[in-house]
Amino acid sequence: MEIDLEIPDLDPEAARQYIDARAAYTELERTRRNALQVRGGMVWKTVKGKDYLIRTTPEGGQSSLGAKSEQTLAVFEKFTERKSTLTARLARLKESMAMHERLNRALRVGRMPNIAVAILNRISSAGLDEHFRIVGTHALYAYEAAAGVRLGGDVTATRDIDLLWDTRKRVVFAQRLALDAPSMLEVLRKADKTFELREDQKYTAVNASGFEVDILRREAEENDPHPIRLSESEDDFWVVQARRAADLQNAAAFSEVVVAINGTMARMHTIDPRAFADFKRWMSRQADREAVKRRRDMLQAQTVDLLIRERLPQMQPWVQGQNSVPSRQ
Repeated sequence: MEIDLEIPDLDPEAARQYIDARAAYTELERTRRNALQVRGGMVWKTVKGKDYLIRTTPEGGQSSLGAKSEQTLAVFEKFTERKSTLTARLARLKESMAMHERLNRALRVGRMPNIAVAILNRISSAGLDEHFRIVGTHALYAYEAAAGVRLGGDVTATRDIDLLWDTRKRVVFAQRLALDAPSMLEVLRKADKTFELREDQKYTAVNASGFEVDILRREAEENDPHPIRLSESEDDFWVVQARRAADLQNAAAFSEVVVAINGTMARMHTIDPRAFADFKRWMSRQADREAVKRRRDMLQAQTVDLLIRERLPQMQPWVQGQNSVPSRQ
């Protein structure tokens, strides 16, 4: 049954502020990526009376780039100049973002829960964002941001965020996680120190305010180990298998900058809204799912259908089940 829906536009002043803030945030992302190329430093080290150019890493590693020469001098000068330029640019962009966060808050640009945005930023700063997709109700905040609208609270209200973990990249994930924290739970605790694993549900962490983080995976296939714990730490997530999670993993990607109630910003990596609507329609037909959740699933599916039809025309046409749309970046 079709539901009568009306989706209001974002306030014009707030919409303009979001466009400006998103541009600043995107430039900050780009500059941070460039700055990764000059992490660490370069120093001259004298060995047996001869000077060598040494490349250092933040972790304390060192490697020689060769004896002092016109070539290594040029490498040193270029590196030093680029690092100085990027450091200064990052500082200016961070100042700009602080201003935009204040304006976002004043103009009520964002509605996403503060803790959810903090989690996205924490996962990103740990270098783990490419290993997770937001696949539950919180994905709607990315879609409404892209469409420039406000979705109703009955559609977006939730007290948990679903992270779909990519089992295909588990070795790289483990390596990157180890550089940041001993466990995925500790990554979350850097966003909110009160997160604890639920005793009865080891794929869920909950904080002191009752906000939950669920980590899901596709049903075991190919060479997937099962069960899987995200780290060697005994106090860490055991990732739960979810029905049709493989479809969500294989769906086209969708990425958008989202804004919290307090004005902070983050990039959300999720799935194409058409795949989201298709999945929610399927969920609404599952007889073993609670009736109230099935009705909400259908409401979300129809809401996203309307967004695509009226506010995201670039996403048409699409054949149900076909996920060949390029990522939004």
